[in-house]
Amino acid sequence: MLNNYLSIKPEVDSAIKNGLPVVALESTIISHGMPYPENIKTAVEVEKIVRENGAVPATIAILNGKLTVGLNEDELELLGKSKDIVKASRRDLPFIVAKKMNGATTVAATMIIAAIAGIKVFATGGIGGVHRQAQETFDISADLQELANTNVAVVCAGAKSILDIGLTLEYLETQGVPVVGFGTDEFPAFYTRKSGFKVDYRVDSEAELAKAIKAKWDLQLKGGLVIGNPIPYEYEMNHEYINKAINKALLEAESRGIRGKETTPFLLSKVKEITEGKSLESNIKLVYNNARLAAKLSVELSKL
Repeated sequence: MLNNYLSIKPEVDSAIKNGLPVVALESTIISHGMPYPENIKTAVEVEKIVRENGAVPATIAILNGKLTVGLNEDELELLGKSKDIVKASRRDLPFIVAKKMNGATTVAATMIIAAIAGIKVFATGGIGGVHRQAQETFDISADLQELANTNVAVVCAGAKSILDIGLTLEYLETQGVPVVGFGTDEFPAFYTRKSGFKVDYRVDSEAELAKAIKAKWDLQLKGGLVIGNPIPYEYEMNHEYINKAINKALLEAESRGIRGKETTPFLLSKVKEITEGKSLESNIKLVYNNARLAAKLSVELSKL
């Protein structure tokens, strides 16, 4: 029945069936996370990095109502240029599919489709989380519930620093989601390597990480893992500078009444404007870094 809704690129399908390393990639970063043409250049480069590190890239989206795993250049262009791409999380999937619409997948939706296809590793920029002032707004990303329930390991540069990172980590702990630092004891904060919060476990090699992931699922402990992979030193932003930009963007979002799924794209765009493009450069570099690690992790998992 699921096959009626699923379209997997032959190269990706063959890799999955033969137990070869595959890395899932989201598409919201293309349609809502970056401006054109940087979004397309980044998407193409990320796929290239995954290949160079031994895995098959599988960018995921919904095209004409089909859950599509693996995109060609024309499909990437459509996502990058079109203005009517729906930002799709778990709740949106049935309606986008039923109406045969085009949707770009968030972390949550990418995890769901990756799991359906049989892909175990997913590289993104940063996970969603508990928004600041969530005690009043109840604005908590669906990504966190997906991490608690869906068996996909997510490589990210931590949580987006527009969020309340402390509360995000508390939520993940309650849901039993392991938060791992790759080569770090501290959970990264997207644009910066440090957040002031510790990870549950530090790992220093892809092989060690792959063994822990396999053990988790062998023990039937459902749900994913958050693998915090810090932005490389040379692309890290000044902590004080980026926080000032974020606070300014948050105030503007509040004054304009921006809420829900529009919040993150607005804030990222505003921060880019305030930092005169520096935040976008950091964003691109951390995504490349995550794609590299995810590919190497997928290679190690495929050996077990």
